[in-house]
Amino acid sequence: MKKLLLILFSCSVLLHNLYAQDEQVQKEAEESVNDKALTLNFGADIMSRYIWRGFDFGNSPAIQPSIYLSWRGLNLGAWGSYSFASNRIMINDTVSVNMGNYTELDLYLSYTLKWFTFMFFDYFVPNGLDPDYTGLQNYQYFNYDKKTTGHAFEVSIAFSGPEKFPIKFFAGTVVYGSDKAKDTLGAYSNVNKNNFSTYLELSYPLTFHKIDINFFAGGTPFGGSWYGPKAGFTNVGITARRSIPITKSYGLPVQASLITNPVAQKVFLVFGISF
Repeated sequence: MKKLLLILFSCSVLLHNLYAQDEQVQKEAEESVNDKALTLNFGADIMSRYIWRGFDFGNSPAIQPSIYLSWRGLNLGAWGSYSFASNRIMINDTVSVNMGNYTELDLYLSYTLKWFTFMFFDYFVPNGLDPDYTGLQNYQYFNYDKKTTGHAFEVSIAFSGPEKFPIKFFAGTVVYGSDKAKDTLGAYSNVNKNNFSTYLELSYPLTFHKIDINFFAGGTPFGGSWYGPKAGFTNVGITARRSIPITKSYGLPVQASLITNPVAQKVFLVFGISF
């Protein structure tokens, strides 16, 4: 019993790679399936841009810390992103608004059963960069009122095929919170109706000359407040990951991603380092 309850503190730089939070959670859960002891892991990534599902959050380099408990495929954790600089948004040809430094704090729970990982996310963006921001109530972390909360709950499932068929599939839908449908004027607002923003992604990983490569294509089956006004691909590209040898026993994980968002007509080239 004592061994089962022992918490093993280990800096996740030894196991952790650079992933978006949903992909990272899936990877963590899969790695912890055979863990017999409760384990505490932590670490941080520094990214040249925080690009999530094809969208730029913060328009700035960001540091992204994480901490999580894992046991036999069950994970409970927290992930955050904090921009180094403020972000200005153009309202028209002459007016711009300073939206402040983008911050985000996500809590999650996940469980892996063979090839499937089931996940629950609590996304929270405590500033005006939230598209549904309407007042100070959105800043209040413990406000869960469906009309004014800054939280958004997403349920998702991921499939990771066996080694002979390593294809991956992800599907996630926002079921509660700051993901609102359009009001009578056609604007996204704090009405009671949830928009159920949904994201689907198919990816294929492979290894080439000790470099882990992942091809991915994701998007939404219908328009909504999170992914744009119409259905389409929002996140298509390639990610390459490797470890740069530092010592005989340690390599520094790095990554580069080329990401396109056909719906928004955007393209990004992102680099990241893990600690």
